[in-house]
Amino acid sequence: MSKVEEIKSFIKKEGIESIALLSVDIRGRIHILTLPQKMFNNDLVDNGVGFDASSYGFAPTENSDMVLIPDLNKYFVDPFRETKTLNFFTTVHYADKKRTRYEGDPRYMAEKAEKILKKYEIADYSLWGPEYEFFIFERAEFSIEDGNSYIEIDSPEESVFKSYHIASPQDLYYWFRDDAVSLMESLGISVKYHHHEVGIWGQQEIETKFETLLKTADDAILVKYIIKNLAAKNELSVTFMPKPLKGQAGNGWHVHQFLMKDDKNAFYGEGGYGNLNETAHFYIGGILSHINSLIAITNPSTNSYKRLVPGFEAPTGINFGVGNRNSAIRIPGYVNNPLETRIEFRTSDATANPYLALSAMLMAGVDGILNKIDPVKRGYGPADKKNRRKFKEIETDPFKVLSNLKKDSSYLLKENVFDEALIEKFVKEREMEFRQLSLYPNPAEFSYYFDL
Repeated sequence: MSKVEEIKSFIKKEGIESIALLSVDIRGRIHILTLPQKMFNNDLVDNGVGFDASSYGFAPTENSDMVLIPDLNKYFVDPFRETKTLNFFTTVHYADKKRTRYEGDPRYMAEKAEKILKKYEIADYSLWGPEYEFFIFERAEFSIEDGNSYIEIDSPEESVFKSYHIASPQDLYYWFRDDAVSLMESLGISVKYHHHEVGIWGQQEIETKFETLLKTADDAILVKYIIKNLAAKNELSVTFMPKPLKGQAGNGWHVHQFLMKDDKNAFYGEGGYGNLNETAHFYIGGILSHINSLIAITNPSTNSYKRLVPGFEAPTGINFGVGNRNSAIRIPGYVNNPLETRIEFRTSDATANPYLALSAMLMAGVDGILNKIDPVKRGYGPADKKNRRKFKEIETDPFKVLSNLKKDSSYLLKENVFDEALIEKFVKEREMEFRQLSLYPNPAEFSYYFDL
C-alpha cells in the first residue's frame, strides 16, 4: 500500500472530515489552510496547494505565488477542533512545474543543517532536548492606543513565595501541565518531566526528551499550539514572552544538545572537563565565538534582552561551565550516562522560530568543529567555582545584535543551509519592528518623566 493509500485508509477509519496544511512563517507563527478531506489525493501530494507567500514573509507581493505540499511523514489529528481534522506539516515549494523546494522554508533549512554533519563526517545526527518555560495568568490585557496604553495581569499565585518545584495546593496549575503533557504524549512528543518554575505569578516548565533536529523543531511548534489552545479552552492566558514581568524570572528556551556517531555520543570524553571531548569543546567554541550574531536568531525580540540581565539565573556570560546557570553554555553536572553527556545553550527563548534557532546553533557548533575553535584559548572559560574571573557579557542592544548578524553570517551560509536573501529580509524586518517599538512611550517613562 502506498503512503497516500495508507493515509486515505486512516482518514476513512477515523472519520476525518477535514485536512489542514500547517506551516510557519519567518517568525515561527503558525498558519493553517483547511480543505475538505476528499481533497487528499495524489494531485495534492504531487502539486500541493497555492498560497500567498508574501503573507508569510517569504516573497514580495509582486511575485508571491508558492505552493504548500503535505509532509506524509508528519501528521496528527487535531485535539481542539470540533470538526475532526487531520493536520499535516508541510514543505514550501516554488510554483514551477518541478515544484522546486523554496530555500527559505524554515523546515527545509533544518533538513539541510542536519545533512551537514554527515557531509563533513562529523556525526550521523544531532539530538536536542528543550525546556519550555511559560507563564499562566488568569487574565492578561494590554493596549497600545494613542491615549490608552496599559498592561493588566492577574494571577492568583502572585503571593506565592519560593515557587520552584512547589506542590499543590500552592501550585495551582499542576492540572494544566498534566493535561498539556497528556496531549503532547498522545501526539508523539515524549516528555521528560514538568514542574512549577521559580517565577511567582504562575511560571511553568515542561521539558521534552531528546529528538533529532527536525522533529524537535516540529515538536516545538506543536507544544506551543497545544499549550495556547488548552489555555484558551480553560479561559486562561499563557505567554512564552522572555520577560513579561519586571523583577521576576524570565522564560528561556534552554536547549540541551549533543551529536551522535556510530551509535555513540560524539561529545563524550571520560575524564575531560564535564566528561566532554575535543569535538564537544570545539562545538562550544563555535557557539560562543558567534554568540553575538547567533542571538539575533535565537533571541529575536526586544523583550528577549530584558531577560538577559544579571540576577535571575539569566545566561549573560559568554562562557561555559559545569552547573553554571549564568553561563551561555552550561554543562549539566548531574549526568552520569555517557549517551546523554551534553551541553545546554541557555540563552535562547521561545520567541524564536525553532527551525531557524536550532539550525543556527548547529551551524555555529559545526563551524567551531571545522575550524577547531578552542573555547579555553579564546577566553570563554571554564567558568565555575574554581575560576571566578570576569568574562565578557552578551550584547543586549538589539540593534547591535542585528548589525552583528550582518557582519557575521558566513557560518550560517555554509552549504546553503541558510538563505542569504532570507537573512537580509529577517534583519530588515527586525530593524523595522525594533524602530516601531522604540517609538511607543510606556508607563514607566510616565512615572519617571511626566512631572519634570
